[in-house]
Amino acid sequence: MNGFRLLSLGVILTAVGACSNQPSGSAAAPVEKVREVQTQTLPVQKAQSFQQPFVPFTVYQDKASRNRFTPSGYMPNGECINLDDSWQHDPKEGKTSVRIVYDVECSRQSRQWAGVYWQNPPDNWGDRKGGYNLAGATRLSFWAKGELGGERIEEFRTGGIGSNGLYPDSDTAIIGPVILTNQWKKYIIDLRGKDLSYISGGFAWTANVDSNPHHCTFYVDDIRFE
Repeated sequence: MNGFRLLSLGVILTAVGACSNQPSGSAAAPVEKVREVQTQTLPVQKAQSFQQPFVPFTVYQDKASRNRFTPSGYMPNGECINLDDSWQHDPKEGKTSVRIVYDVECSRQSRQWAGVYWQNPPDNWGDRKGGYNLAGATRLSFWAKGELGGERIEEFRTGGIGSNGLYPDSDTAIIGPVILTNQWKKYIIDLRGKDLSYISGGFAWTANVDSNPHHCTFYVDDIRFE
């Protein structure tokens, strides 16, 4: 009986010794793996970059405002255009607007069309530096109305200056023809997808005698990139 007890005790001690001498990676491995998972360094997420919103950029607001372009590019020669950018009667906003008289009878005797570019610097057709980087703008907005209503402007545009010059505009965008009413109305030139990295021709319009056989007097105000 005592011999059986000693034998049993020996078996138990042998089993305990075998467990204590077991190589790492078997019974102790799960504990080590859990420890590795608990102390694993998680990847650091990169901070998200947020694009700064585009700050409105003024072509014309008021005569006394900080306007970035000048109505200086008369086409084809300006002899049939009268432009007053300090017109004080019934502006859309502020104290002044731009009144444009396109003399149809005068134009009928010459090129039969006319227009004006707002440029930087004045009279710059791409032969001088002066373009602004307007990347981020998605539209050019402006208000316009006709003297009587029915005046037809073939196109309003931005960019497009100096295709043969040393410093050409990087892109152009156009709307038109536009039939004006005698009430102020807001118009939008879509700039999405346009390269606006260099724009020296901020705004322009053209009209012709065929679409305006009798008169063409109109007004524009609050022109800006947004």
